Amino acid sequence: MTPAEFDEAAQYWTNKEADAVRMPEQDLRQAIDAFLNAHRVCALATASGDFVRCTPLEYAWRDGRFQIFSEGGLKFKALKENSNVCLAVFEPSCEFGKLQSVQVTGVAKVIDPNSQKFERAAAEKGLTGAALERMRTRLHLIEVTPTRIDYLCSALRSRGFDVRQWIELRE
Repeated sequence: MTPAEFDEAAQYWTNKEADAVRMPEQDLRQAIDAFLNAHRVCALATASGDFVRCTPLEYAWRDGRFQIFSEGGLKFKALKENSNVCLAVFEPSCEFGKLQSVQVTGVAKVIDPNSQKFERAAAEKGLTGAALERMRTRLHLIEVTPTRIDYLCSALRSRGFDVRQWIELRE
């Protein structure tokens, strides 16, 4: 591909967004919440310089944020230098007309293990003080705050909306 062809391909969805039939924001938020609450595994992408890592992880969707426990791994190499992340949650079906997924751009933060937020998230997973002490490793809590969520749902077409919806979530 030429540089111009790369630029054209990169602008594909941005150009389509200009004419998209949008869902009401409240309906979109409800659809995203329902989808994310119905799933538990995401693919978290981290990057720093020329290092890129994408890791499948279990998550909890709470208060508009992803909470992800991890023992460690190379994702922390990237997070040390770059808190910007992307994650995806999707239905495994590739059947035409039944696609559904969420792609999230956001900012990750490692939560202090001595904080109430960490304790609350651990308790909600059944990891009380005694259970945490019995574990042979230290757990880290990554919290991802979305700045943009792209929602793809083939079924939206039958409701008169574009199948790809998005919401910007700047704090």
